[in-house]
Amino acid sequence: MPMFVNFSNHPSDQWEEKQLKEARKYGEVEDFPFPMVSPEMSASDVNRLADEYVDKILKKYGTSATIHVMGEMTFTFAMVSRLKAQGIRCLASTTERNAQMILDGQKLSEFRFVQLREY
Repeated sequence: MPMFVNFSNHPSDQWEEKQLKEARKYGEVEDFPFPMVSPEMSASDVNRLADEYVDKILKKYGTSATIHVMGEMTFTFAMVSRLKAQGIRCLASTTERNAQMILDGQKLSEFRFVQLREY
C-alpha cells in the first residue's frame, strides 16, 4: 500500500481535514517523528543526523513512500537532497499565515493549509 510519511513536528492528527485529504492522495498517512535539531549543531553534525534519519526512513519504508518534510531549514535541505537522490518523492506543505499582534507585544500566528508542493 502506498505511504505518505509525515516527517515534521506537526502530527497529522492535528491537521485540518483539507490537509489530510490531500495527503491521503499519496497513500496511508503515517507520522515519523522529526528530530530536535539544536541551533548549536555544526553543519557536519546536521549532515550526520540527516544520514542517520535517511537510513531509518529507508529501512522502514523503502523508496516507494512519499515523504512530507518540514522542519529546521538546514536539516530539511539535507534530508530532501538525500531522499531525492534515492528517487523518493518529497513534498512540503504550503500555508497562508495570518499574524496578529496581541497586547503584551506577542504575536499570534494562525496557519491555514493551502497545498502540498513537491521539492
